[in-house]
Amino acid sequence: MSTAAVVVTVLTALWVGFSALSVFIRAKWVVEPLAEYGVPRAAWPWLGTAKALGAAGLLAGLVVPPIGVAAGIGLVVYFTGAVVTVLRARSYGHVPFPLLYLTPVVVAMVLTAA
Repeated sequence: MSTAAVVVTVLTALWVGFSALSVFIRAKWVVEPLAEYGVPRAAWPWLGTAKALGAAGLLAGLVVPPIGVAAGIGLVVYFTGAVVTVLRARSYGHVPFPLLYLTPVVVAMVLTAA
């Protein structure tokens, strides 16, 4: 695995982990949009858990590659769902936010596969 793949994967895991933490601590700039999009409050801890597990899986994938692949696929599905949720809520100006998380996950997966 290249140095670039390791660096991008670690930074991506930290970025996604930060996103998970933001949900867990109910950061206003995260939970207010979730409420506006119609995401039930009861789902928020599950969303944070999914992101946290995905971040941990990316890191574990540096040692056990199939775990990283599974985590990457899960995060791609997660953040694609986030884009769909934002679009369904007609909050078009917010579409870039989940893309800021989706893009590095895809890049990390491509670099790891190369």
